[in-house]
Amino acid sequence: MKIGIIGCAGRMGRMLVKAVMETPGAKLAGGTEATGSSALGADPAVLAGLAPSGLVIGGDPSALFKASDVVIDFTAPAVTVANAKLAAKLKTRLVIGTTGLDARQQKEVAKAAKTVAIVQAANYSLGVNLLLGLTEQAAAVLGADYDIEIVEMHHRHKVDAPSGTALALGQAAATGRSVDLAKVSQRVRDGYTGPRRIGDIGFATLRGGMVPGEHSVIFAADGERVELTHKAADRSGFAMGAVRAALWNKGRMPGLYGMRDVLGFSTK
Repeated sequence: MKIGIIGCAGRMGRMLVKAVMETPGAKLAGGTEATGSSALGADPAVLAGLAPSGLVIGGDPSALFKASDVVIDFTAPAVTVANAKLAAKLKTRLVIGTTGLDARQQKEVAKAAKTVAIVQAANYSLGVNLLLGLTEQAAAVLGADYDIEIVEMHHRHKVDAPSGTALALGQAAATGRSVDLAKVSQRVRDGYTGPRRIGDIGFATLRGGMVPGEHSVIFAADGERVELTHKAADRSGFAMGAVRAALWNKGRMPGLYGMRDVLGFSTK
């Protein structure tokens, strides 16, 4: 299966190139970078620390979509929306790992998915997706006496907060409790805030160093505390999961899919 990588010269892009080239059944179709990037014209495999592939990094997403069976996009919200529209136009399947999309941008992705199969996830790690399921289960079992707090830490270069994975964990907890996350989410605490509101789902964001990603969901009651934690040692798990999603996407009917679909498991 021919897989193209948008933003192939970045940290995640290089991991994706490496994962594609080391996965049986996958073939690198090429990669793109933004206009003005010093990586334009370079070999994506060489940038990823591999032997030359004979491919050249280009600046035309349309050409990459036409050359690919599926394209993987871990970029920025505005870029991802444009690529979703391009995927729908050219009938090229898409895997989205970009986080931080607002409601309008997400609606555009959903619209594109009516025409072409799109897999979208806040995190492609198998462990994180297991954590999502466990969080939903724990929230359903543990009552309102257990305060829910979600703590995440990422590298200093991450631009969105809370992370997409943290928000997905919050949604999993809200689903488990059958509540609307928007009504119980507590994103910021500063100054004299008063006591914690019963039923809130709190978020805490840490940034520093080169941490690939750490997430904890804390269920705190008066007499005990339950903590569910996932720590990524590097980005390889995210990359391998995205390539797995790309391979799974082959032959799928149009629709917006998630990693539970790809992994074929349910925590119910």
